[in-house]
Amino acid sequence: MMADEKKILRLLKTARGQMDGIIRMVEENRYCIDISQQLMATEAILNRANKEILSAHLKHCVQEAASEEERSRKIDEFVTTLGHILK
Repeated sequence: MMADEKKILRLLKTARGQMDGIIRMVEENRYCIDISQQLMATEAILNRANKEILSAHLKHCVQEAASEEERSRKIDEFVTTLGHILK
């Protein structure tokens, strides 16, 4: 992985902490909107981490592909991944 590992780990650990808090909120039968807001905040953090990883993939893995065939394959993988994200 060519993304900034420390940054990605920080984002993922933050999201994990938020998920632990959301689980507690559900267990405590907290207000639905409060839970939903925390879920959306967690999704935003995960989206930021994914954006960093995909950006690094384009800037490094695709750009530095050894051949046109390899580059094309990596671009196809990227497009497929985006298709899954955008569903």
